[in-house]
Amino acid sequence: MATEKEIVISLPDGETEAVVLQPAGEGAWPGVLYLTDIGGIRAAQRQAACRLADEGYVVLMPNVFYRTAKAPVMDLVALRPNPEMFMARVRELAEPLTPEAQERDARGYVDTLSGLAAGKLGVVGFCICGGVAMRVAAACPEQIAAAASFHGGNLFEEKPASPHLLLPRIRARLLLGHAEGDRSMPAEAIAGFEAALRAWGGRFESDTYPGAAHGWMTLDNPAYDAAQRERGVERLLGLFGAELGR
Repeated sequence: MATEKEIVISLPDGETEAVVLQPAGEGAWPGVLYLTDIGGIRAAQRQAACRLADEGYVVLMPNVFYRTAKAPVMDLVALRPNPEMFMARVRELAEPLTPEAQERDARGYVDTLSGLAAGKLGVVGFCICGGVAMRVAAACPEQIAAAASFHGGNLFEEKPASPHLLLPRIRARLLLGHAEGDRSMPAEAIAGFEAALRAWGGRFESDTYPGAAHGWMTLDNPAYDAAQRERGVERLLGLFGAELGR
């Protein structure tokens, strides 16, 4: 059974709380930076991160939305029935998380995880943090050996800060899991992203999960799909096992 503790990370823009989950027993464990969906640190995310710790990884889960609020950053039960209030809170959380802010945070997260783990590091992000995971890999290419995004939104856009434009800076092996029904990453965006990945020439796997909707990997999301989540987790464990070891 993994152990769990709370820490505080000092970053250029302030301090954020974080959860550290470590495998039981003695050992030198590789590290994984776990970046939550827009709902932030909560029981469902702790449970999912614990699965990785039980598999032999030190997991660091920071509150990436610290500029707006301490965890819990959102009352999902109260807000989901009210789309206008939900989206207003999403904007409050997302707007300060600019590309520049993400890069400033990345080094602090990676340095903290390096002090807790041994050897290579990986990162996984969900929802809005799928793109953040790519930015961490781009900002810290020497440390990040594997990066994954599940139902990441807006990964391929005609914008100067689109995550796909980070590919030349990334050395990590990438794993991308897309939902078949995802307005934030529709089929044409997935096709464009995969063309960019092929042109990049790095190692990657990009899968679209049939029948899945945005959020299918998240235990407390209405779109949660147990079978498709297990497929995603197995792919993630395969990536980390191959690139980080245990």
